[in-house]
Parts: sequence; structure tokens; C-alpha cells
Amino acid sequence: MVLWTKLMYFVYFIKSEKNDKIYIGRTDKEPKVRLEEHNQGSNTWTKQNRSFKLVHYESFLCKEDSIKKEAFYKTGIGSKIKLAICKLMDD
Repeated sequence: MVLWTKLMYFVYFIKSEKNDKIYIGRTDKEPKVRLEEHNQGSNTWTKQNRSFKLVHYESFLCKEDSIKKEAFYKTGIGSKIKLAICKLMDD
């Protein structure tokens, strides 16, 4: 018997507790797992700006949708929305 598991994709925002910079990422891992990896210094940028807290995440069934959403948050209007979300989460 084969068990089917649904793969989810996530777009997430993490905020540096060191300097308040916001990192936008995309993953197929649980966001809390990815947060732990960033806090361990999984890439150069996060190593230099750690430690982080998870501010926001969105889940997707389709990888392409998560790619598009991540790209959107890195555009002019998307960046403004990202900042508004982060501000709401800080309050």
C-alpha cells in the first residue's frame, strides 16, 4: 500500500533581531524548520544577520505559485505590502 503525502510550499518572512532587516524566502520545508536553519547560519546573508524570528508565512499547493509570490514580495508594491504585514505582526 502506498501512502500519499501532500507536498506544501511556503513563502516566509524572517526578521533579524540584530538589525530589523527582513529576509524573504521560499521553501518546501516547514517554516519553523527553515527558521532554525537560518539561525544556524545556513547562508552568508543569514549568518551575518542572525538571529531571526519568523514574522509571516503563506502556504501553497503549487510550487510555481510560491515562486511567483516570492518574486512579488520583492517588487515595489510587493515590498510595501511585506512591510505592512511585518508592521502588523510587530504590533
